[in-house]
Amino acid sequence: MKNQSVKNNIDWISVFIYIALVTLGWLNIYSSSLLSTDGTYQKQLIFICCTIPLIFVVLFVDGKFYEKYASIIFGVSLLSLAGLFLFGKTIAGQRCWYAIGSFTLQPSEFAKAATSLALAKYLSDTQINLKETNRQIQALAIMLLPVMLILPQPDPGSALIYSAFILVLYREGLPSWYVWTAFITIVLFVLTLVLEPYAVIGMAFIVLAIIHFKGRVVDRNIILSGILLVLISGFVFSVDYVFDNVFKQHHRDRFNILLGKTVDMKGIGYNTNQSEIAIGSGGWIGKGFLEGTQTKGGFVPEQHTDYIFTTVGEEWGFAGSFVVILLFVCLLLRVIYLAERQKTKFSRVYGYCVAAILFIHFFVNIAMVIGIFPTIGVPLPFFSYGGSGLWGFTILLFIFLKMDANKVNEW
Repeated sequence: MKNQSVKNNIDWISVFIYIALVTLGWLNIYSSSLLSTDGTYQKQLIFICCTIPLIFVVLFVDGKFYEKYASIIFGVSLLSLAGLFLFGKTIAGQRCWYAIGSFTLQPSEFAKAATSLALAKYLSDTQINLKETNRQIQALAIMLLPVMLILPQPDPGSALIYSAFILVLYREGLPSWYVWTAFITIVLFVLTLVLEPYAVIGMAFIVLAIIHFKGRVVDRNIILSGILLVLISGFVFSVDYVFDNVFKQHHRDRFNILLGKTVDMKGIGYNTNQSEIAIGSGGWIGKGFLEGTQTKGGFVPEQHTDYIFTTVGEEWGFAGSFVVILLFVCLLLRVIYLAERQKTKFSRVYGYCVAAILFIHFFVNIAMVIGIFPTIGVPLPFFSYGGSGLWGFTILLFIFLKMDANKVNEW
């Protein structure tokens, strides 16, 4: 089959959703920063204009280039993260940026695409079987290498995003107990912070007893159940120590506020409280574009970045928020659909990486601004202010759209 132009083969549905999200994002940045004097919305418009040549470059490069040089791209990305410790600029206590004059660049935003390429390259090897322990360790190592460089910056929000790759590994054959273990660990951690350790252990004992005796199987391994109970007990009793000695004070404060153990509406809980007020005040149809009183009054700090969704909720109400959420859901479903129709495993795995990263960003950010997740600094893709974030997400998405457009060459 002859190769056709990218123009004819690119998935225009995804492109139009991307354009809609970027446009709506800028409108909300414009509204939230209209009264500021630092030119925020003008800068974001420049960033958006810069994505046009960036997209053309990504689409101009042959799709097989990304697979062939995935390891090199990943290596360069790791070096850029490591270089921050020597040449990075510290802003608000985080050494996450390279400064070029007045312009800053955050390499962790581009590392997501690089890690996706590396993971897709590794998993596309026909000899890879994620049922084997050594293969699992190697795949997890690819995922954790950038995390080890990002956490010390410190940037826990960006590091958290890499947990999205667990979903990709699960899709490609990682045993389900990894996912269940991660889920149960989170549940046990939260329960231990809310309840007494012995109460949590008692609940775990009851659940294990039900699992042990449930069903037709009578030869359940009681030794295994006992080992699990011991491991759970050890973890539960370690939670307080980890919480008090590993977490930093502002992390502890945010968890305590989220769990209702502390009320601090004027301190650490101020952002979330004001965000909830702004979103709630929007009602069904919102106060109108540029009419948000919370937004105009500057009550929500960092509203043009991590809390940009509060502007949507206040000025566009439930109806506008639903439209924005629907656009994100449609994009996610579209990427998954495109991933499933790929003719190479590399393209399919990369497509799932794109969907997983966008999903984690979208889910955590929305949960954060409505107060059901601690504030950890996760931007809303294509919406939040910032050149690095916008360019990183654009590269991530359009590399996949290029692969999808080129699948005619892979017969």
